[in-house]
Amino acid sequence: MRWRSKKESATEKGPSLERWLLTYADMITLLMVFFVMMYTISTVNADKFRALAENLSMVLTGSPPAGIMEEGTNTPIPELTGEAKHLADLQQDLNEFIAKEKLGKQITVDLEERGLVVRFQATILFARGSAELTPEARKIIGRVGDKLTDLPNYIRVEGHTCDLPINTPRYPSNWELSTARATNVLQELISSCNISPERLSAIGYGEYRPRVPNINESNRQINRRIDIVILRTKYDEVEPHNENPDA
Repeated sequence: MRWRSKKESATEKGPSLERWLLTYADMITLLMVFFVMMYTISTVNADKFRALAENLSMVLTGSPPAGIMEEGTNTPIPELTGEAKHLADLQQDLNEFIAKEKLGKQITVDLEERGLVVRFQATILFARGSAELTPEARKIIGRVGDKLTDLPNYIRVEGHTCDLPINTPRYPSNWELSTARATNVLQELISSCNISPERLSAIGYGEYRPRVPNINESNRQINRRIDIVILRTKYDEVEPHNENPDA
C-alpha cells in the first residue's frame, strides 16, 4: 500500500473545493437576480417587465432572447409592444405628414425619455414678438392635434424664447411671451381637435431652456420654439390629478 504525502492530498482536495465555491457563487448570483426581478416587477409596467425579462435572459444564458439578434444579422427584431409601439407609430405618422407638407425645416419629432416631442420653430407659428397664432399655424396645429386626440397620455405644451429681451405693455419679459404662446397653442388643441383639457398643460420657460447657445441668429431661431410633449404614462403618477372629477 502506497502512502500519500500531504502535498498530494492537498492537491486532490483542491479541485473539489473549487467546484463547491463555484456552485455556491452561482447560487448567490441567481438569488440576487431573482430578488431584484421580484422587486422590479412590483413597480414597473408591462413594457419595463419585457425589457427586464430580455436582459435577464442575456445574463443567465449568455445569449440574446429568441428573436433578438445583433445588428447585421438577417433575423428580424420583433415589433415593439404597448406604449412604446404607440409612440413609435405616432412618430412615423407625424414624420410622414411633415415630409408630405415639406415642413421638415420647421417641425421635428423626437422620441425622448420623457415621451414624444413635437418641436415647432416659432417662425412657423407666430410673428416676431407676438403670441398670436397665424391662420396657417392654426391649420398646422389642427392637423397635428388630430393625431393626438385618441391618446390617453398627458400632453404638455412648452413655450421657449431666445435670450433677446422683450419689454412691451403686453409682454414685459420672455416669461410672459413664452407662456402666452404655449397657452394659445393649448387653446387651439382644445378648440380645433377636441382634446380634453384635463390631459393638457402649458408652461413657459422663457429663454432659460435653450437647445443651443444663443451666440448668433441662427441658434436663436432654433431656441425660439414650441414643444408639444406627449408624456409617457409612467409619469402619470407625478402629474397633478383632479381629486373631484365632478367639480
